[in-house]
Amino acid sequence: MSALALLKALKEKGLTLCAAESCTAGLVADKIVSIPGASAVFKGSLVCYTNEIKEKVLGVSKDTLLAYTAVSAETALEMAKNAKALFDTDCAISATGVAGPATEWDEAPVGTVYVGICSPWGERVVRLALKGERADIRHSAAEAAIYELLCDISQEA
Repeated sequence: MSALALLKALKEKGLTLCAAESCTAGLVADKIVSIPGASAVFKGSLVCYTNEIKEKVLGVSKDTLLAYTAVSAETALEMAKNAKALFDTDCAISATGVAGPATEWDEAPVGTVYVGICSPWGERVVRLALKGERADIRHSAAEAAIYELLCDISQEA
């Protein structure tokens, strides 16, 4: 399980973690806190589902949301950076995207998800093109966010 491996790696390195979630709506946090002892490294997660909350609570720039939309690399990175600062953690992961089914107000194709990663090793965004039903996409996005940070930490072993 990626979450268990991530928690072990964070604990070994003495690092803390938070998350900023949109399309995953708390699934990143759920996967992490389902593991006993998660509180040793995990400070929390913000679920910012609407643009209004991304802006007002998480501090994502209105200009970013207008220029790039909520489903963008720019928004994902800003979400992760702002969560890291807000929670005062070493690492942050974010997820924003379209889980489906398709609606007239979707900003991108169903399954498009951007994962933001901020860690002592840098900042980056991964674009995912996920398949499946809404629940599948949300769970896959949460797993991908956890896995991507684990990859960064593992490369620095």
